[in-house]
Amino acid sequence: MRNPVLLLVGVLTLVVATTASAAVVEHTFNVQNLTVTRLCNRQLIVAVNGSFPGPRIRVREGDTLIVHVYNKSPYNLTVHWHGVFQKLSCWADGPNMITQCPMLPGNKYTYKFKISGQEGTLWWHAHVSWLRATVHGALIIRPKSGHKYPFPKPHREVTIILGEWWNANVMDVEDEAVTSGGLPNISDAFTINGWPGDLYPCSQNHMYKLKVEPGKTYLLRIVNTALNGQLFYKIANHNLTVVAVDAAYTKPYVTNIIMIAPGQTVDALLVADQDIGSYYMAASPYSTSVGIPYDNTTTRGVVVYDGAPPIATPLMPTLPAFNDTATAYKFSSSLNGLKDGPHWAQVPKNVDYKMFVTVGLGFTPCEANRTCLGPKGTKLSASMNNQSFVPPKRMSLLQAFYSNVDGIYTTDFPAKPPIEFDYTNATINNYNPAFLFAPKVTKVTKLKFNSTVEMMLQNTAIIGVENHPMHLHGSNFHVLAQGFGNYNPSKHREMFNLVDPQIRNTIGVPAGGWAVIRFTADNPGVWIMHCHLDSHLTYGLGTVFMVENGPTPETTLPLPPVDLPNC
Repeated sequence: MRNPVLLLVGVLTLVVATTASAAVVEHTFNVQNLTVTRLCNRQLIVAVNGSFPGPRIRVREGDTLIVHVYNKSPYNLTVHWHGVFQKLSCWADGPNMITQCPMLPGNKYTYKFKISGQEGTLWWHAHVSWLRATVHGALIIRPKSGHKYPFPKPHREVTIILGEWWNANVMDVEDEAVTSGGLPNISDAFTINGWPGDLYPCSQNHMYKLKVEPGKTYLLRIVNTALNGQLFYKIANHNLTVVAVDAAYTKPYVTNIIMIAPGQTVDALLVADQDIGSYYMAASPYSTSVGIPYDNTTTRGVVVYDGAPPIATPLMPTLPAFNDTATAYKFSSSLNGLKDGPHWAQVPKNVDYKMFVTVGLGFTPCEANRTCLGPKGTKLSASMNNQSFVPPKRMSLLQAFYSNVDGIYTTDFPAKPPIEFDYTNATINNYNPAFLFAPKVTKVTKLKFNSTVEMMLQNTAIIGVENHPMHLHGSNFHVLAQGFGNYNPSKHREMFNLVDPQIRNTIGVPAGGWAVIRFTADNPGVWIMHCHLDSHLTYGLGTVFMVENGPTPETTLPLPPVDLPNC
């Protein structure tokens, strides 16, 4: 029999070592107006701590993050920690009127949550209206002390934040679109780390520069924070090795181009293995909707090798056409999860709840005595399974769910479309009123704790086909398969990858196509799933899952924080 004293010492040593490896990381966010100069203009924006993009947060897996947010802006505010699981901390997730009421101007709120079971690149952003255009930043999760990356340690880590810029107040841009019912004005530029690059007016010196040493390896942590711009990203003459997406490790994938949708992150290794010189990095739009305006511009930065001549003209990469769906699909469908790597989760084999969900655009009637600028005098709308989501106004969904308050939502979100049709046939869909007008509702899906959900997301061709980046709060999911046309279970289930599928929190449902995801509802609370094109979320492209408590205190959502904002 083992000596009980030695056994106790060993257990205490383990506890102390485990506790010592975790830390409390604390930040203060002062959110307020800031005047910056871009594209020949001085523009007033809302920013955090006087910087655009906002502060980069660095933590290790297992740490507790505390962020004190002071809303000194003129707008209502919440902050979402995009991709963080928020295990038993749903109150800190941040989406407006889903898990909390907003902080009013002049108020504050403290977010506190533990980061566990995740490593890689995530980000944070405002989750009220279009504020996230400038209120955002990277959230970097490194392995615990003593743990290594599942790839050779890079010489340096570099954050690449891709974004959009308007020569206007973005809140006014959104308000104008909502009021008129038409499309929002497109952005004036794309940006890399807040800088538009030298292809734009007055921007010769407003360009991000990355200095590298020959032969060294750099881990690029790439985040697409754009409101509506899906982007191709490329560095002239260089390959990139993708090692993670959405803070989930992948089997190394070598590519010369990345397609990244709003909300997604990509970790990629860059080896400085070319001749000493300068090389442009560039990002340009991927857009598939025929007849719908988009920002057809290119942002670029520059990779400069140590020893490069100061007056050398950088090489420019060849970028795909704006509608190159083949290149976009090849990238997104070629990724595989790093099976048995850190935090690898096996695909759940048994499915408790199956959903077939259409996603796309449509119309809503114009109000009486109004002139609306949507197609044929209507207002634009968006929906899932012909339900256009409207958040509540007097109480957050989480508060209503937790306190069992009636009259805030209903639990009858349909698990399949109310009408079956030829989903990707634009000729038929554009002229059938039954498909065009979705009711405005607050319908949710209730899920038993630890149940497994399989969701087939089907794009529709109503108004136009688009690549819809769908983001799930509170959980990652396995991407089992994706393809084009109408999903056919008898044929397409053969494509399912049940061994090493990529794991994500945001999936670009292919333009004119479909994607099948699977996840386990093991996190009690209220979790929204929505399109991360902000114009589409504004128009109602979202739904909500309510996950019931588990059988033990360790699987039960705790009381709300005492300082939770009131509506």
